[in-house]
Amino acid sequence: MSEKGAGSPEIDVRYTADLARLSLTDEEVARFQHQFGDILKLVDTLTTLDVEGVEPTAHPAPVLDIIREDEVQAGLQRDQILENAPDNALNQIRVPKVVDA
Repeated sequence: MSEKGAGSPEIDVRYTADLARLSLTDEEVARFQHQFGDILKLVDTLTTLDVEGVEPTAHPAPVLDIIREDEVQAGLQRDQILENAPDNALNQIRVPKVVDA
């Protein structure tokens, strides 16, 4: 295990866990420390790639949104809705209380 100093994998694991509001046991820190180190090594290998001429992108493939036009459509009338409600009063649907007093 490396010395516990600034930038050490164990400190990074505990710091990251704190940011995510996770409480880790010492055994979990030890396990994730190794995995965290492997991830950082992988990121280091990515920095050696030649990306000259490659356009930055947020997605590897184009993202297309198909959005329909907003059109006014006929809706249900209040009487139709209340007719199908299990309980109603004062032109409103009554539901069981869900908040504790």
